[in-house]
Parts: sequence; structure tokens; C-alpha cells
Amino acid sequence: MSGAEARGRFVWYELMTSELDAAIDFYSKVIGWGTAVWEGGTIPYTVWLNGETPVGGVMALPEEVKAVGAPPHWMAYIATPDVDATAKQATDLGGTVYHPPTEIPNEGRFAVLADPQGAVFAALTPAGEVPGHEGPPQQGEFSWHELATTDHEAALNFYHALFGWDKAEANDMGELGIYQMFGRKGISLGGIYNKPAEMPGPSMWLYYTMVDDVHRVIQKVKQHGGQVLNGPMEVPGGDWVAVCQDPQGAVFAIHSTKHGGQG
Repeated sequence: MSGAEARGRFVWYELMTSELDAAIDFYSKVIGWGTAVWEGGTIPYTVWLNGETPVGGVMALPEEVKAVGAPPHWMAYIATPDVDATAKQATDLGGTVYHPPTEIPNEGRFAVLADPQGAVFAALTPAGEVPGHEGPPQQGEFSWHELATTDHEAALNFYHALFGWDKAEANDMGELGIYQMFGRKGISLGGIYNKPAEMPGPSMWLYYTMVDDVHRVIQKVKQHGGQVLNGPMEVPGGDWVAVCQDPQGAVFAIHSTKHGGQG
């Protein structure tokens, strides 16, 4: 599949952490991912494997990222056919370029960007086969992408222009406001909402991983030194979710279907 055909698809998920070995040990035990060392770069980089399929990577938090006060965090890469054009368009639309388009040997070009509300993400033009696949997520893959922002309508307009995401259903959450879902090619990818005043920090993305049973996995999170920040809770449709934090401070979420989340 070409970069043009994959435009707007989340294709890679990267953890930047303060303790590389400890983070690898945590996610391997909690989520069940395997790992492989990537030999193609100049800095140590480990790939997350779901079975034999790469789903993302983990690296030490770069010094320039630490210098601006960024804590350990997850960041997703979104496919685009021309990352240089995407970076320019992002700035034209009011976004920010944090890391200019740069070549990854034999892998493609990437840039680290922020939307006008400040949420950080990466854009990727793969050199060869695009990572990931179309269609519903499988266990061990990332299943939902959630943006807490200050202006959900403006944010979706930005991403629609940049990646072609479409507005999907909207759920009225009462005092919490509108939860606006978005997708591409008729498949829901995630939701965007205005973060409440009591939610600290800037606008940010949160990524959900599909697991067999949220209730069982949160016990593993706590057993291996992580925290459960919210949940488990049932969401419309009967699925279960929980928001967690790894021992180094990176926030992530887990998701199981109604058939696999009864505890």
C-alpha cells in the first residue's frame, strides 16, 4: 500500500521513556509485546512486536525533548504521502513544527508536529511498505486514539485538512460536553473532546491498546509498578476501558471488547 492510500492512518506508536530497560520489561509483562533491536539507526531503538508484527518502538527520551520539560510519553505517527508538504501545511493551518522533516535510513521521512491547540504527533512518509493494516484492530494492536483538547471543532478541522479525517458520530456527555468521533474510509479511529478545567497539562493524545480483558490487565499494571488513573469503566456498546500510567510516568490506555472485559 502506498503512502497516498494510507494517508491519515495511524501506523506507528513510539514510547519515549526515562528508563529504557524498565519500560520494556513493564510493557512486555503487561501487554505481552515482544521486542527486537532495530539496527538501522545511530541511537538505540527497540521495536515492539505483537507476535511477529511490528506495532511501534521505544527509545530513551532524547536530551532535546527533556530540555523542554517533556516527561516520558507515547507519540503516534500518521501516514502521509509527502511529509514535507504536510509539515508546511500544518504551519499554514496554525500548527507547529517541533522536529523538521528528517530521513530515517531505509524507512522514510518523518516530522514531529503540534496542532494549533498544542497536541503533539508525528507524520511519516514510509519509504517502502506502510506499517500496520486497514480494518479493525486485533488484540495487541492500538484500537482507539483520543484527543483531549481546548477546541474539538477546530482540532478536527485541522486534522481533516491535514489527513482527510471525517467527522463521525458525536456523543453528548452532558456536563462534559461533546465527544466527537472521527474516522477514515468508514472506520472509526477515535474521539476528540474538550478537556475539563480540572484536567492538568496541555492538549494531548491518548492511545488505547486492545487487550483480552481490561480487568485482568489492570491487575498486571498494578503488580508491575504502574497506576490505574481512571477505570475500569464500561463505554457505550459494552466495551471496557481503563487509563493507566507506567512506572516512568507515560500515560496509556487499554481496551477490551464486551466479550473480553467482564473480569
